[in-house]
Amino acid sequence: MSGKDEQVEYAIKPQSLRVCDMPAQLRPREEFERVGAENVSDSVLLALILRTGTHGVNVVNLSQLLLSKYGSLTALARVSAKDLAKDDDLPGIGIVKAQMIKAAMELAQRLTRECVGESPVVTTPEQAAAVLRERARVLKYEVFWALMLDTKNRLIGEPQKISEGTLNSSLVHPRKLFTRALEHNCAAMILAHNHPSGDPSPSAEDIKITKQLIGAGELMGIKVLDHIIVGHRKHSSDSDFLSLREAGLANFG
Repeated sequence: MSGKDEQVEYAIKPQSLRVCDMPAQLRPREEFERVGAENVSDSVLLALILRTGTHGVNVVNLSQLLLSKYGSLTALARVSAKDLAKDDDLPGIGIVKAQMIKAAMELAQRLTRECVGESPVVTTPEQAAAVLRERARVLKYEVFWALMLDTKNRLIGEPQKISEGTLNSSLVHPRKLFTRALEHNCAAMILAHNHPSGDPSPSAEDIKITKQLIGAGELMGIKVLDHIIVGHRKHSSDSDFLSLREAGLANFG
């Protein structure tokens, strides 16, 4: 081999290889076929969704770049298709591939909601967290919901979004919450909000507002059963949510 040929061969970087030129065990489709969907990496699944790479970057490396840039699937799910398409660190990804990614993420969320079912019975903090987990996962800001329940603790309709923004007493006013409760003719409710930071530990304001809403519920004859704070699952914790009732931080009666 000539010195020129050696230089050319050395200059070929992994990301410039076409997928068909990669070893068979490293190709997404072959790996998927060999070990099954549940055993391949996130980057392989993402590569299969994207199908093709972009300018000088094959689809395997593109999927790895995406996950490296955003750090996790959760973080990637929070990015809009428009922002993905114009990301300078991912040249050539384009609106079509961005939409493909967002479509896959949305399907995952809908599947989770479908598994929860329509009008589920909600009697435990885990069941309440399950209703909201996928909605909360992709949010970059706080949202306060109320799960409206009938006399058998069945969820009435969709979780009701009461407010958006950092939780405070002016944002979550009892009048707005209980007007919505009366509209749904609910017997009880579970309060819930998310912490985008991932840490579900309640703030002093969270506890204060909870106590105010419990008191308002007693006057209205509508039971406030719990307040769930949804975060993200961490390696140091077995749970991604906190129940103020279980933590003994408020008297729910």
